[in-house]
Amino acid sequence: MLCLNFPGQQTCVADWWMKAKAVSAEVLYPDEPIVKVARADVEWMKQEADRNPRRRIRLCAHRDANDPLHEMLIIHTRETYVRPHKHVKKSESFHVMEGSVNIVLFDDEGSVNEVIRMGDYASGRQFYYRLAEARYHTLVIRSEYLVFHETTNGPFNRADTVFAPWAPEESDLTACKELMQRVARASERFGR
Repeated sequence: MLCLNFPGQQTCVADWWMKAKAVSAEVLYPDEPIVKVARADVEWMKQEADRNPRRRIRLCAHRDANDPLHEMLIIHTRETYVRPHKHVKKSESFHVMEGSVNIVLFDDEGSVNEVIRMGDYASGRQFYYRLAEARYHTLVIRSEYLVFHETTNGPFNRADTVFAPWAPEESDLTACKELMQRVARASERFGR
């Protein structure tokens, strides 16, 4: 059990982390019938996100990829690249628990056509959105970590995610960085 010290208290990560099924270094499925997450669990996940090459981690609360409802607690670091994509025949809801992010939506040619500025509830920003149509989108993370709860319909099928043809693959680090710098600048100017 991992224990973390917070001001005035020591908190230990739940035992189920030790029983979690890791599909990869980024994807965990708990092997317990009730999924419970505490602050210490999130801190542990942040450490793991920092260790992962793609700078992210997710805890799937659903039992497996075939579940009809997918709920995930996801952590991205500021350096996480989320290739612009859209979901075919799926909706997605997004609830920010910690951090700040600009959700950037594009037209099919790659022009920014909407920006949703989000933060946790206390920030006064939008803290929840639901996207019910297939629109290209990405995240511009504005804090050290972004902790969010995402819900979508399953089952998971890679073919249901369409990557924008104008967005580079993750393997092209220079092109990814250049795209995200342009998107960040455009998202800051958008709607001002």
